[in-house]
Amino acid sequence: MDKISLNNLNQEQELKQQEILEQFEKESTTRKFDSYALVNGIYWISIAIALYHFITAAVGYPATHLHRSLHVAMMLFMTFFLYPIGKKSSRKTIPWYDIALALASIAVAVYVWVDYVGFINRMGSPNLIDVIFGTMLIILVLEASRRISGWPLVILSLIFILYGLVGRSLPGIFMHRGYDWRAIVNHAFINTEGIYGTSVDVAASYIFLFILFGTIMNKCGMGRFFNDLALAFAGSTKGGPAKVAVIASGLLGSINGSAVANVVTTGTFTIPLMKKSGYSKEFAGAVESSASVGGQLLPPIMGAAAFIMAEMLGVKYGTIVISAAIPALLYYLGIMVQVQLRANRRDLKGLPKEQLPKVRDVLKDRGHLLIPIVVLLYLLLFSGLTVIYSAFWSIVATIVVSQTRKSTRMTIRQILDAFAEGTTATVSVAIACAVVGIIIAIVSLTGFGLNMANAIIQLGRANLMLTLVLTMMTCMVLGMGLPSIPAYLITASMAAPALIKLGIPALAAHLFVFYFAMFANITPPVALASFAAAGISGGDPMKTGLQSVKLSLAGFIVPYIFVYNTALLLLDTTPLVALRVTITAIIGVSMIGMATEGF
Repeated sequence: MDKISLNNLNQEQELKQQEILEQFEKESTTRKFDSYALVNGIYWISIAIALYHFITAAVGYPATHLHRSLHVAMMLFMTFFLYPIGKKSSRKTIPWYDIALALASIAVAVYVWVDYVGFINRMGSPNLIDVIFGTMLIILVLEASRRISGWPLVILSLIFILYGLVGRSLPGIFMHRGYDWRAIVNHAFINTEGIYGTSVDVAASYIFLFILFGTIMNKCGMGRFFNDLALAFAGSTKGGPAKVAVIASGLLGSINGSAVANVVTTGTFTIPLMKKSGYSKEFAGAVESSASVGGQLLPPIMGAAAFIMAEMLGVKYGTIVISAAIPALLYYLGIMVQVQLRANRRDLKGLPKEQLPKVRDVLKDRGHLLIPIVVLLYLLLFSGLTVIYSAFWSIVATIVVSQTRKSTRMTIRQILDAFAEGTTATVSVAIACAVVGIIIAIVSLTGFGLNMANAIIQLGRANLMLTLVLTMMTCMVLGMGLPSIPAYLITASMAAPALIKLGIPALAAHLFVFYFAMFANITPPVALASFAAAGISGGDPMKTGLQSVKLSLAGFIVPYIFVYNTALLLLDTTPLVALRVTITAIIGVSMIGMATEGF
């Protein structure tokens, strides 16, 4: 009898994966060229872009604006070559206007590079040519975002641009002095708080490298390893398939960085197993989507958010990892309790042991793939190396370690494939980060962040609980339909200041907004991860989304706990106090799970 494994996915299931990805993650709907020359050309351009980021991570990046402008130009170039202008446009060829847009994207970077010193010196007083190129860049970025992710982020950006122009006419706390187009272009184009600001910096430096790290890990079989390890540990226990989904999706989701992609990757395998064991369609989809979203909260990588948070707060990476660990584990405990109780109530058996891989065999076959993760953690926590340099050596370690076993050994072609996939996987996030740069530019220019904080505090009337609820709602609205990193960057710039202004530690405030920006992926009405899971399970999308919220209920409460008692984040506390708070939280989360399941 065949062993149950991710390796056994058939061609039909793999096609189903792609179909669901294209439905719920628009960045998957790229062109499918007929021409060998086009396919080959895009392939080698993608590799060249990945090699640029990989090599400069080791030898050092060019000056700030040079590196960021080149990164944006490369991502825009790839966008206009890969993504058609609309659904009815040809996916087989590249029309002349997309070639023109791609060349215009390169032209903006060339302009910055050729006149770099003058460009920087004109910060605050741009000339006419600066305004022309800045306007061109804003239009290119917005059009690229529309093609990849649809209208929501574009509309939000246009609203902020309009706010910057007409703020003088607005009432109350939202009124500002008003700015002309030249001032907006200066802040969005030349200033380091705009498109070439922090959001693009993290995309060009951290996100690209860790997506590349993830694609190489997946190429050598890390996804299969996590699934097989979860099967070996939990597959035969009561409710085993659901536990496998929770473990595998959590582990893979931490590296993956996209909740929807993680749902599709692991859900195509785990959801049918859960349905077969007796879980309902909606519950099976909810388990997968909740666990996949939780991967973004789970150290050590947190879908790259840990590194970005460390950069924004100016704290060590280790501080983020240590503080985020207990809340993330409590989130998964809440899911596991409900999975176990439902299995007990319905007497849902585990999978037959003879069909499952053995822990020893899984570790023997692919256990060495854990070495690059250990290397990454060691370099980040103990070596004193930068995050970027640590990521570089972790990628090198992955390539080297994969060669030690036949089952994971990659050929030169497979390594090149991973580099090409790393580039194409980064495009959607990088473009979203560029659009977020426009929003952050307006927020910075107009003082909207402080106004937003004041508005939230006034509505809450200095009542912390009410302020937290309002902040939660703001984050979930702003996070709807966005990739995890841009969602965090937007909420951190708009919602976190309100909490910090009330005296909440900055790390607790940022983790609070990050949690709820992520939960937008499973909360109706725009619950992309839940809807993707429903597409696999065949369940009702809205019911799957509501069930996801029930499963994640502990995760909705844990952020309130660590805001009120930062000992849960191990901030400014003693081991005894931290232990007491953690035990209390464990009991509370378990009781929430029991109550949700009707015990």
